[in-house]
Amino acid sequence: MPRGDQLARQWKIIQTLITSRQGKSAADLAIEIECHPRTLYRDLEALQVAGFPIYTEKVEGKNLWSLLDTLKHHIPIPFSLTELMALYFSTDMLKAFKGTAFHDSLESLSKKIKATLPPESMKYLKSVQQTLQVGIKPYKDYARFKEIINRVNEAALQKRSVEMVYYTMSRKKEGKRKVDPYRIWFFNGTFYLIGYCHLRGEIRIFALDRIKMLHPTKESFEVAEGFDFEEFLRPSFGVYQGKPVKVRIWFSPEAAGYIKEKIWHDTQEIVPKKDGSIVFEAEVAGTEEIKFWVMSWGAKALVFEPESLREEIRAESADLAERYSELAEGRTGSVVV
Repeated sequence: MPRGDQLARQWKIIQTLITSRQGKSAADLAIEIECHPRTLYRDLEALQVAGFPIYTEKVEGKNLWSLLDTLKHHIPIPFSLTELMALYFSTDMLKAFKGTAFHDSLESLSKKIKATLPPESMKYLKSVQQTLQVGIKPYKDYARFKEIINRVNEAALQKRSVEMVYYTMSRKKEGKRKVDPYRIWFFNGTFYLIGYCHLRGEIRIFALDRIKMLHPTKESFEVAEGFDFEEFLRPSFGVYQGKPVKVRIWFSPEAAGYIKEKIWHDTQEIVPKKDGSIVFEAEVAGTEEIKFWVMSWGAKALVFEPESLREEIRAESADLAERYSELAEGRTGSVVV
């Protein structure tokens, strides 16, 4: 299988020949592709073996390399290798949208783009598909919610309020809501509706798969003046909203490298310590989500601030330890085995 640098070089040769009217000499191609002539000849041979109609002819005493005109006409736009890799890359990403109109439309677009490529190109580029793969887990099966997603999207486009029955996970209860749908947001495997909730009198976030019933109304709305989608989400550590809270979290040397290599929040600051540990500082909207994040690191993370978050985690850790003790001793307690 060709390596990434070979694929890039060989695809650049194809693009160069596609855009060339009279063909290119091997010397000119080698200069343009920035490789040794011997390497160029190996690449040309490999492309011919792969089925590309590349040929050479003598013009005014020079041997010029060209592509058959039939192949040139099949490619109206000279895709770059990275663009074609992105096309294959997106195929895996579509899995998270399966069962929705978004998936059907994106898949149709992908097929149309691929249809512009001749069979020779498709055969050659199959090797590209082996170099990239996307893993999106967990994600939800949205086939059951296709109609609701379509209705929300249509209402958002037409700026029509919707009435819905929504299941609130924290209260384990359904309730009626009237919402002005501003935007559909896909985050971390879940579709959300962001809009103005008439019941609460503020902009709220609703998980689309928890909408049990939805009907568009004939009432129109305007997006709240000054509303900025990015600014609205910026303080959150994920989805949850809340009052701004400054957090300071210590991470052990074993976990420090993993924390430093990512941007977890726009306001984060990393304070290194002499022993290799770090202190993560940020100002986030509420502490519900960051609590789960901290606990996912186990004993490798400790909350310095705020005290309320530290106490919540301490209490949950004590409860967890007690449950493990019960299991170890053969006592199930409140756990159903």
